[in-house]
Amino acid sequence: MAKTEEIHFMEMWRTTWETPYIMRLALSAGIGGLLFGYDTGVISGALLYIKEEFNEVDNKRWLQELIVSMTVAGAIVGAAIGGWYNDMFGRKMSILIADVLFLVGAAVMASAPTPWFIILGRLLVGFGVGMASMTSPLYISEMSPARIRGALVSTNGLLITGGQFLSYLINLAFVHTPGTWRWMLRVSAIPAIIQFCLMLTLPESPRWLYRNERKSESRDILERIYPAEEVEAEISALKESVMAETADEDIIGYTFSAKLRGALSNPVVRQGLAAGITVQVAQQFVGINTVMYYSPTILQFAGYASNKTAMALSLITSGLNAVGSVVSMMFVDRYGRRKLMIISMFGIISCLVILAAVFSDTSTHSPKIDSRDSRMFALNATCPAFAPYTASNAPPSNWNCMKCLRSHCGFCSNRAQEYAPGACVVLSAEMKALCHTKGRTYFKDGCPSKNGYLAIVFLGLYIIVYAPGMGTVPWIVNSEIYPLRYRGLAGGIAAVSNWSSNLVVSETFLTLTHAVGSSGTFLLFAVSSAIGLFFIWLLVPETKGL
Repeated sequence: MAKTEEIHFMEMWRTTWETPYIMRLALSAGIGGLLFGYDTGVISGALLYIKEEFNEVDNKRWLQELIVSMTVAGAIVGAAIGGWYNDMFGRKMSILIADVLFLVGAAVMASAPTPWFIILGRLLVGFGVGMASMTSPLYISEMSPARIRGALVSTNGLLITGGQFLSYLINLAFVHTPGTWRWMLRVSAIPAIIQFCLMLTLPESPRWLYRNERKSESRDILERIYPAEEVEAEISALKESVMAETADEDIIGYTFSAKLRGALSNPVVRQGLAAGITVQVAQQFVGINTVMYYSPTILQFAGYASNKTAMALSLITSGLNAVGSVVSMMFVDRYGRRKLMIISMFGIISCLVILAAVFSDTSTHSPKIDSRDSRMFALNATCPAFAPYTASNAPPSNWNCMKCLRSHCGFCSNRAQEYAPGACVVLSAEMKALCHTKGRTYFKDGCPSKNGYLAIVFLGLYIIVYAPGMGTVPWIVNSEIYPLRYRGLAGGIAAVSNWSSNLVVSETFLTLTHAVGSSGTFLLFAVSSAIGLFFIWLLVPETKGL
């Protein structure tokens, strides 16, 4: 199997070198994957600066969660209608519509006068993400020669993770630019415009054209993709495939409800759906998108107060995720789908438990509060919850930085040593500025910790064990476990379960960290990962080589 895959990979380079038009088609459509990755990743850094501009966002966790998760909510709708739109109007038109949504969404977010305009823009971008997530790989698949189709389609997944990595780089590039977060969100319009212009010059999918009785146009496109001696064979294969697909639809029905009834009455499809939905839900409930959407915030929980530092360190997680998608391409056909997922889950659970311990230690051993410093810091600056204790030089022993932050106040660190006792002061932008003018660091999301670097190490390890297994294999499994006639329907149901689980996780993360702490949240993800591991072991078959 490994040798065959290697030949296919080299064949891709040889074929695209001889026929560069194929690579032009794949990369032009693949920009949709890049936009998918960029728009889901960029908010992690932009959110830090949105909170600074809008106090209501900084003070309301549910509003932060809504800004982050609204793209996911839009993607559920976009993916749900994307299949119908693809069949009705074609793959090319679907990509063009997705680009318009990306462009309009970016314009609305970048010019937003209030947080609600950001939410509206995120929703529009989400519609585009949902359509792009299914249309781009479909277009690439139908425009690729069969012998290199897998390798070319895999470039879409690589561009998604590459887009996330690019979003972190762009975030870092604009940290000192006026209108920071607006530029971060505005940049996503550039690849949308580029793809829109490129797609105007490219043809529709030959398969869609053939199904819609535009056979001469379909032949013209195939003649540009295949060598002359292979065109007739490809047209015959396309004809057989379309006839088989039409025959299947005659049997199971053309409406969604008829197809759904047929799928649920079939025991093979029911077992496939149980396995497919299991791996998709498990992929999200390991907490991966809390890391991808909130990684700078998580690092601030670990004691890195600077926005720039937190975003720079977050490059590690996004970079490792991109590398992991390449590793998966190398090993998934050698070691098998089920085995990779089970090994991945054991690694994920171990990392989550250790991260819970790291954040617990950060909370327990955070710096003490200096009563005199809190009282003398500035006029009316003392945290209201701590004010009753400032008459004494010895505040209660349980008052430390973490207790101060949980009382909705800020911690201004000791000037000489961050880990020494500091001041518990009012939570406000003015107090943050005053703290910085005194040469001290202001903490409001997490506390200084000597072990904060361990959070970076184990977040990195978490990504390393996640990406090659649970990151990519659930999508591969869902392409293999359904009978052909139900593959579109069942795969769509599993994809919606993935996006819905993603929405639940991203919409509740900050609320969970406030309710049970960062440590408790990661421990909760470890428990849900263990449950996911059990059901993968119970329900998911090995499909390698079958």
